[in-house]
Amino acid sequence: MEEGYELDLTYVTERIIAVSFPQDCFEETYLRNLRDVTRMLKSKHTDNYLVINLSERKQELTKMNPKTLDTGWPDFHAPPLDKICSICKAIENWLNADPLHVVVIHCRGGKGRIGVVISCFVHFTDVSASADQALDRFAMRKFYDDKVSALMTPSQKRYVWILSSLLSGSIKMNTSPLFLHCIIIHGVPHFDPAGVCQPYLKVYQGTQVVYVSGVYHVGATHRDRICIALEPAQLLKGDILVKCFHKSSRSERDDIFRVQFHTGAVQAYSLVFQKDDMEHANKDARFPDYGKVELVFSDGPERISGSERWHNGPDVTVDYMSTDSLSKWNSYQNICTAEAAPLHPPAVVLDRCSVRRSATLSGAQQSTSSSPDHTLSASSDSGLSSASLRTDGWPRTPQPSQQERVELKRLLSGFGLDETSRGCAATEPPVSPAPLHLNGRLRPKERETDILDDEALTSRHDLHSVDSLGTLSSSSQPAHPGPGSHLRASFHQTQLL
Repeated sequence: MEEGYELDLTYVTERIIAVSFPQDCFEETYLRNLRDVTRMLKSKHTDNYLVINLSERKQELTKMNPKTLDTGWPDFHAPPLDKICSICKAIENWLNADPLHVVVIHCRGGKGRIGVVISCFVHFTDVSASADQALDRFAMRKFYDDKVSALMTPSQKRYVWILSSLLSGSIKMNTSPLFLHCIIIHGVPHFDPAGVCQPYLKVYQGTQVVYVSGVYHVGATHRDRICIALEPAQLLKGDILVKCFHKSSRSERDDIFRVQFHTGAVQAYSLVFQKDDMEHANKDARFPDYGKVELVFSDGPERISGSERWHNGPDVTVDYMSTDSLSKWNSYQNICTAEAAPLHPPAVVLDRCSVRRSATLSGAQQSTSSSPDHTLSASSDSGLSSASLRTDGWPRTPQPSQQERVELKRLLSGFGLDETSRGCAATEPPVSPAPLHLNGRLRPKERETDILDDEALTSRHDLHSVDSLGTLSSSSQPAHPGPGSHLRASFHQTQLL
């Protein structure tokens, strides 16, 4: 990096460029470097480049580069599944529109978000790519391995695996909501010199908090497990995030773990995340190496068998009084009341690749395979690893129902589906937002968007871009794009490359 420059610009392929800036660089330095990059892009590619912005919305970025697609999501987090689908489709549409078109993936902050887009796009193009694109796919895999794989979080890699598995048909889209009954922390973390641990949980659906537990006071002699039962069970569907904190004092807390998953990929009534599968815990010596977190689900709110074992014993007490103040720490209520516009990628006519992808996706749905019955082991080696644990001879699952087809097509609406399919998906009744439970008691729903908590303050993330799929600012007129079964086996996080 030359003196005065704080950026990393890489031609991943001849038509895909990655530009990243460190989060902690001075604003003046960032803008000066951005102007230099813009001059270079315009001199080399004129107006044939589209900027995909993965970080917070920047007015200066859009002013310098009129064709900018804002698709940002919080740093070190996985994006919503439908958002990454839309990003991949926007990239494909732009590149297919003209052989001179190039895409510039811009990110200020961690490079993990660039890794998510590059690796997902590899899987996306693998479905229907021609032989002459093999060098591009190889270049993208090499960029992933050399530059961004080690910088991605476990949840980011998990979402890459989910998208890959849905595209390949190795997992079947679960269209039903889940009811979360209990979260079990196996192995008590050592967050206090005296051996005392005071964990509490927050569960999010999308960017809205739907459950906050009480603060559990775990005695020094209790080292086995902590059972946090949700009464009544919490209904969940879509993108889910679970965060666990240790209350270290009245005004301070430590992160214990964070995990993200999508209910559409859950194939069993139990998910188990090992230490390496969770943000914060995977790099914290205070979380035991043998520790893990188990989530227990069912397909209904009724009490399930085995719940009588969710007792913690006399060494564990629960404080429900302090949770109201804790749940509001660094909260961002009503920050997203002004919703951003929907995603408007450039107007492009779908080519034969999109048609082939649609046919391939349909075929994958008809011959979907399921993994062996085991709990989730979300290995952190799950980006574009050349190793795969998948074997031949797995039993075939029944052909998806009409409801499952509609749900998968709705989620993967960017994959070249025809207008009839999109219209069919649009007729599905919307899922009502999950009600908020506080320590097992229902309370009126609030507009709560504190998913970032402390991380938002350090990353200076603009929350106005979190909920939306993104917005395109361009001098050209864009076109508007179109918008399972019983749980059997949980998903195993490997790659198919």
